[in-house]
Amino acid sequence: MAVKKVAAKKVAARKAAVRKAPVQRAEPLPDATAIQRGARQSPYKMRLVIDQIRGKNVNEALGLLKFSKKHAAMQIAKTLNSAVANAEHAARQNNESLDVDTLFIKHAIVNEGPKIKRFMPAAQGRATPIQKRTSHVHIVVGAKEGK
Repeated sequence: MAVKKVAAKKVAARKAAVRKAPVQRAEPLPDATAIQRGARQSPYKMRLVIDQIRGKNVNEALGLLKFSKKHAAMQIAKTLNSAVANAEHAARQNNESLDVDTLFIKHAIVNEGPKIKRFMPAAQGRATPIQKRTSHVHIVVGAKEGK
């Protein structure tokens, strides 16, 4: 009976030694990015929202987006959540610790995507062109140093 306990303790000690503890690095983690392409909203309307969150803490930005009345806020919140998840995944893959509360928005831009072209009937049998604009949202999050 005593031999089994000693053997079990040795096995447990070996398993604990094999498991690695998260590594604390001196240099910060690489930045995590998320891109949403072809969002069906004009870049002008999207930029109004993205200008409000640029440079802010991730939690503060998500709070702003959640209570914003603009439809673009929902699209940008999805992209921001994806960037945070990408940062967590990268930290997990590298066996490093990451505090989500230290993340902030390093870079956030909205570029114009391809225009969807349609025609609308006009007076006297004419047709007027309509351009439905799309957007590409690009968000980069990084960890603040010094915390």
